[in-house]
Amino acid sequence: MRIARSSSANDEFEINVISLIDVMLTLLMFFVMTATFEHRSLMKVALPEADTKETAAAQKALEILVDRDGRFFIGANEVINPSLATLKEAIQQEAGEDRERPVTLRADGRTPHQAVVTAMDALGQLGFARLSIATVPAKADAE
Repeated sequence: MRIARSSSANDEFEINVISLIDVMLTLLMFFVMTATFEHRSLMKVALPEADTKETAAAQKALEILVDRDGRFFIGANEVINPSLATLKEAIQQEAGEDRERPVTLRADGRTPHQAVVTAMDALGQLGFARLSIATVPAKADAE
């Protein structure tokens, strides 16, 4: 006598992971969308030292950052071409027609001097007169 095998014995075991993938993608999207991205933390700048105190600016200052390699950043945007004309155009786009707006120049202490002079020259040619150069407090000498 022949006993027929059950068809359920031939069925392969299968794990459905589609719902798990959906949940993981949803969590990934949640964490990516809620994460705070700080561009300035990527740009390491060691400011030069000075003994003067910081003054409070009443108006939001336009920030120009010059990193160690002489690359320019206006706000959080990098100026790709470091020429004077390109820098002036980028400053003009960011500031608009407001030439009374204060400008803060943040340059790394090891930045080539020419990059700082180029930034100051571009600001002067555009008519900005309220320029501040950012520094950090000088360390007290141990005596």
